[in-house]
Amino acid sequence: MESVILPCKSIFPTISELPQNHHPKTKVPINFVPNTEESRLTDTHLDYLCKNGRLSEAITTLESISQYGYKVKTETFSRLIESCINEKSLYLGRKLHKEMNILLEKVDPFIETKLLGMYSKCGSLQEAYEMFDKMRKRDLFAWSAMIGACSRDSRWSEVMELFYMMMGDGVVPDSFLFPRILQASANCGDVETGMLIHSIAIRCGMSSEIRVNNSLLAVYAKCGLLGCAKRIFESMEMRDTVSWNSMIMAYCHKGDIVVARRLLNLMPLEGVEPGLITWNILIASYNQLGRCDEALEVMKEMEGNGIMPDVFTWTSLISGMSQHNRNSQALELFREMILNGVTPSEVTLTSTVSACASLKDLRKGKELHSLVVKLGFDGGVIVGNALVDLYSKCGKLEAARQVFDMIPEKDVYSWNSLIGGYCQAGCCGKAYDLFMKMHEFAVSPNVITWNVLITGHMQNGDEDQALDLFWRMEKDGNVERDAASWNALIAGYLHNGQKDKALGIFRKMQSSGLKPNTVTILSILPACANLIGAKKVKEIHCCVLRCNLENELSIANSLIDTYSKSGGLQYSKTIFDVMSTKDIISWNTLIAGYVLHGFSSESTKLFHQMEEAGLKPNRGTFSSVILSYGLAKMVEEGKRMFSSMSEKYRIVPGLEHCVAMVNLYGRSGKLEEAINFIDNMTMEHDISIWGALLTASRVHGNLNLAIHAGEQLFKLDPGNVVIHQLLLQLYVLRGISEESETVMRPRKRNHHEEPLSWSWTEINNVVHAFASGQQCNSEVPDSWIKRKEVKMEGSSSCNRLCIKEEENEDITRVHSEKLALSFALINSPQSSRVIRIVKNLRMCEDCHRIAKLVSQKYEREIYIHDSKCLHHFKDGYCSCALSQIVQWIVKHPAPCTGGEGGKPWDNGTSFGIKKVVLSRSEAIFCIAMMSGVFPSWLCK
Repeated sequence: MESVILPCKSIFPTISELPQNHHPKTKVPINFVPNTEESRLTDTHLDYLCKNGRLSEAITTLESISQYGYKVKTETFSRLIESCINEKSLYLGRKLHKEMNILLEKVDPFIETKLLGMYSKCGSLQEAYEMFDKMRKRDLFAWSAMIGACSRDSRWSEVMELFYMMMGDGVVPDSFLFPRILQASANCGDVETGMLIHSIAIRCGMSSEIRVNNSLLAVYAKCGLLGCAKRIFESMEMRDTVSWNSMIMAYCHKGDIVVARRLLNLMPLEGVEPGLITWNILIASYNQLGRCDEALEVMKEMEGNGIMPDVFTWTSLISGMSQHNRNSQALELFREMILNGVTPSEVTLTSTVSACASLKDLRKGKELHSLVVKLGFDGGVIVGNALVDLYSKCGKLEAARQVFDMIPEKDVYSWNSLIGGYCQAGCCGKAYDLFMKMHEFAVSPNVITWNVLITGHMQNGDEDQALDLFWRMEKDGNVERDAASWNALIAGYLHNGQKDKALGIFRKMQSSGLKPNTVTILSILPACANLIGAKKVKEIHCCVLRCNLENELSIANSLIDTYSKSGGLQYSKTIFDVMSTKDIISWNTLIAGYVLHGFSSESTKLFHQMEEAGLKPNRGTFSSVILSYGLAKMVEEGKRMFSSMSEKYRIVPGLEHCVAMVNLYGRSGKLEEAINFIDNMTMEHDISIWGALLTASRVHGNLNLAIHAGEQLFKLDPGNVVIHQLLLQLYVLRGISEESETVMRPRKRNHHEEPLSWSWTEINNVVHAFASGQQCNSEVPDSWIKRKEVKMEGSSSCNRLCIKEEENEDITRVHSEKLALSFALINSPQSSRVIRIVKNLRMCEDCHRIAKLVSQKYEREIYIHDSKCLHHFKDGYCSCALSQIVQWIVKHPAPCTGGEGGKPWDNGTSFGIKKVVLSRSEAIFCIAMMSGVFPSWLCK
């Protein structure tokens, strides 16, 4: 017992406490060499302390015995290092390292390698590097420890550098180190290094090692060399679950989910049962491809095979739903996961909170926030950022700021989330102040930060500040603009109604050499969705082809819509026909295009084709089809379609469907049924409902109903000048005095005010605007129009109420569409056979007849899109009358002579629809009239 040294704290007496006659003895140096028994006891005591979790005492003991020159065994010192690793105690590990040269007789590479591993596993890679650089001899174990340290920290490029340094030192990796290096090669996309390691493995006789082959499979798969991966897989004598997983993942990365699924089905036949990881790979791939329903089916199949989903499975499904805008289902899956007793991870909670943010569901968001706190993830930056985004989108900026302040280590995305929240709330000043504070916290704004600010200022109408930020990005922020930066400006200008500026930014983007992306095209195409944008649509379409974006479904759908609205319905049909994949939006867009152009039969035919293709119609489909039946005056068919919405498809009719029904009744003259339908509506009436009724009443000459509809419109929008104009005219027709107390008194329009009626046309890539009352400098067509007007006086014999949305023409005042038409005739080249005009108000009957005459006299196709419909004039006829012609043909089929030997061409109906609707040729109209197919009033 005397030889056992116990550590203790020594208390030395002070000078005053020493006796008066005290004389210290002279210290005699001695050579103290502990014997073997004492060393053995010291090692035993240290082992005892380590095994009982008293590492701190063990290190204190070492410090004490080191003062007396005691040594410990290498094995004891190694166990102490291992204890530091287990307890993640970097502080005690450093103290141990400090005593190494004193406590060990000889420091060998094994202990140095152990210390290197301690530093890396305790989170100090820098000290691990320093230890590695000081090592006198670096063997395979030292290189393995350093490469392993970098691998754990996902520093793949450093792993590659260490590999080449290692080879330079003449040290060749073994079968345990090769997989780590190959993993780094795969993550870096460095297939050349992977091939080099492959050749080394073959020369070293490790080509049959299953771990090496699995790693090689992963390299070739991740680098896109599926053929090489397949050859290795087929040449392997033994394949384990990892081998199959690697091949399945390779096909999943390629997007070939069918082959991946086939491989999974083959595994049991090869004697390898698919494990949880295998199923998870397949489920994750389905979710990434947006095939979330199939992913759910695979999970159910997995459960049927006795494998229960883990947190990764649920997280994959929840993330897939959230990323593909199926947020309600994501929340439902999260609820199921909790009920199944699976504890969510930080990633699970982040995806679920993001789904709540998209839905702006504050109540569920708060419940998730409490769960985040309960599970101890409230300090995590990832879930913290999601919570900031949630509260920002729900308009709770104070709560968002509180969460932001509680994140201990904020990254740039934390700042971006809060800045975005302030921008969405219209507080761009606070957002900019936060942006300036980022520099104080040593966080550099990235391109997303700048883009969020630009978007916020554009949406709040501060275009100058947005442009200033846009140009400052590269100069002051050293941040290169990306496509999203340009998109923010383009979308902002369109949001503010500045189409010309949006197109100008789009041109500058192309000049800068940056390729537009899908968002750019989808943003800019709506700016051209009108008749005068027809040329620009073709230019953008060419840009789509140059950027290889034509196969993007969303872009193809947008092109169909834009072409139809710009008068190019034939291009819409061509794009639709060549699409490899069509969704419900594709069908709806083309159906709506046919309705816009007055092709009711083609739209209903397309609807039936859609049903035959197995697609289920949605709300947009029914709205267009009911409008189509309204054009054809097929009331019963329209009513059946409206009823089938709720009875067959379980779709609750919306306001747009009610408007279509009022239009259906109104076009057919069933005004009593229209007003009964309006009275029985459960939803609140708006301007579109009464506008449709007013249109029907004026067409069919029902003055009382027109006044009723006009007064309802006036109540809903008393500031609308057009409604004032119409209501005044209706009162005059009724003979009601303006002084009467029983009528509404709309404000009289001052003739000095800005003109109401505007028309636009495009000539030689320049858009020209015309207002009613402007003088036109084109005498020839203008005088011809006036002569024709004289000839047409009294030729209109209809029962319509003669009311107009603008003032009557006089000697000094001409309607804007006539001015635009006259200007186009004079200035457009003779080779251009098409004239396109856009008008902001409804076209009057006089201008409508003039347009028909001009199309015949000057042999031009004229497109005029007013506030109600699109008119296509050709050979003296307009598309808005074709629906009446087609309907008459359907109801009065008659053989149409003119075939070979004077025989009928067909049964009359087919001739009418195919020839009249599609060709609109004057010759066919003449033949039809001569043969008695059409009544003369239809062809006026």
